[in-house]
Amino acid sequence: MWKADQWKDYEVLDTSDGEKLERWGSFYLVRPDPQVIWSTPRQDPRWKRFDARYARSSTGGGHWSAHHLPEHWCIRYRELTFQVKPMNFKHTGVFPEQAANWDFINDQIRRAGRPVSVLNLFAYTGGATLAAAAAGASVCHVDAAKGMVAWARENAAASGLSGAPVRWIIDDCAKFVEREIKRGRRYDAVIMDPPSYGRGPSGEIWKLEKDLFPFLKLVSGVLSDDPLFFIINSYTTGLAPSVLTCLLDSVVTPRFGGGTVSDELGLPVTDSGLVLPCGATGRWTREGRA
Repeated sequence: MWKADQWKDYEVLDTSDGEKLERWGSFYLVRPDPQVIWSTPRQDPRWKRFDARYARSSTGGGHWSAHHLPEHWCIRYRELTFQVKPMNFKHTGVFPEQAANWDFINDQIRRAGRPVSVLNLFAYTGGATLAAAAAGASVCHVDAAKGMVAWARENAAASGLSGAPVRWIIDDCAKFVEREIKRGRRYDAVIMDPPSYGRGPSGEIWKLEKDLFPFLKLVSGVLSDDPLFFIINSYTTGLAPSVLTCLLDSVVTPRFGGGTVSDELGLPVTDSGLVLPCGATGRWTREGRA
C-alpha cells in the first residue's frame, strides 16, 4: 500500500462504524466512509467535539450538521497550499490520500532531467497539477466543471504557482483529447482520475467498467515518443488495483516498454495504528517500478 503519511495539516484520528474522525488544520470533521466496516470504542473526545459532521440521509444524499466552520480555510502539504471547503456529498475539495501520488509525480519530474509536459484529466481542484508544476513541468489541467477549475486556480495562487506554465481547460475530457490528437499535441506524462459514473455533455452515460479501456486507448494517442509516466486513479468499489495494471500493460506497455505497478492508497489512523484504504492507483513508468 502507498501511504500518504507525510501530512502535517491533515490527520485521520479514528475510524468506527462507517465514519472517520479527521483533523483538517485546526478543525475536526466527521465524515462517512464505506470502507470502515469495523467498530472501535470511540474513546477520542473529539468524536463529540467535532466542528462539522456529514450525515447521510436514508433517502439518499446527506447534509452537514453542527457546522461551526468558516466558509473556507487553507491547509498545506509540503510546498503546496489547498483551500478546504465543505461541499455537498461529503467532499472538501482535497483527497489527502493522493499526496502519495503527488510525491511520486514530483519525484519523477525532478529526476527526468528534461522538460516535461503533463496532461491532467478529470483534474478536480488541482492537487496533481500543482505537484507537477512545482516540480517544473508544464501542465494542461482539464475538467468539465467550471467551478472546479476556478478552485484549482485559487490553489495554484495560494501555492505561489500563479505564474507556472499551466493551461486551465474547461471541457469534456474525451472531446478535448480527440482535438489534441488532431492538433498533433503530445504529452510526456498523463494523470487521470475518471469518475465511477457520470454523464457527458450530450447526456451520454459514462460507466468506468465499460468505458475506461476505450478511453485509455484514446488518451494513449497523445503520449510523446518518450513518455515518463502514466497514472490512473480509481475509487470504484470492488475494482482491484491489479485491474489497473492489466489496463496499462495492455495499452501503454506494448508501445513503450516498461511496466505498471498498482496498489491501494492509504491513510494512517492515529488512534488505532490502522491504515485506512482509500482507492487504488496504477502507475506505468519506463522503468516498470513505482
